Amino acid sequence: MMTKEEYLQRMQEEKEDFVPGWDAIDEACKKVYGDQKPAHYATAVQNRVIFGGNQYLDGYSIYVSPKGYRHIVTYGMSELYASPEAYGEDFSKWGYEMTMKIKADNDEDVMWAINLLNNMAHYVNDSENYFEEGDSIPSGGNPIKPGSGSLLSGGLLCVLDTEMPGVDTVHGRLDFIQLIGLTQKEFACIKENQDKVSELVDKMKADSPDLVIDLERTKEYV
Repeated sequence: MMTKEEYLQRMQEEKEDFVPGWDAIDEACKKVYGDQKPAHYATAVQNRVIFGGNQYLDGYSIYVSPKGYRHIVTYGMSELYASPEAYGEDFSKWGYEMTMKIKADNDEDVMWAINLLNNMAHYVNDSENYFEEGDSIPSGGNPIKPGSGSLLSGGLLCVLDTEMPGVDTVHGRLDFIQLIGLTQKEFACIKENQDKVSELVDKMKADSPDLVIDLERTKEYV
């Protein structure tokens, strides 16, 4: 890992092209997807918080997995850009980026998830309550994809991404928190007993090792 002196030198020489946090995310994705060029959806620059806007995420990449799903990765929960104050911290900003894996035939079919992730980022930054592995987020009885009629209407569960392990960056630890959908019965089960989370996830992995969200799922795991 580069020294503080090397970090400052690169800041001076490369200017806005030096984006060590962004590069760390790209490198983690590359280990899974090689040279695949993802579809990247960037937030309008003027709307980003760093420029005085209200968008906490600077972008989203969508990879096409050979296993048959779309893999969304956020940019913005961690420290993306060069910052002397961020160098050597224990955690890179919130310490994670969010991911989702969704059974879908095209990118348009996962745009609802982009809105969901944006809302999650707003919640964390406004409340300063960050998410960790094992945390659950209720959906108020509504399908995680609005208007879909999906059985996945209990909420979301945070797990570590099954394919992208966490990494240590110049800005600190960066994990990848994957959000998976739950039915109301599944959500109620783990809210009643947090110790049931591992058991539930193991049952899901038996059918879907990468915990892919299937909005047409009819099976419940409790």
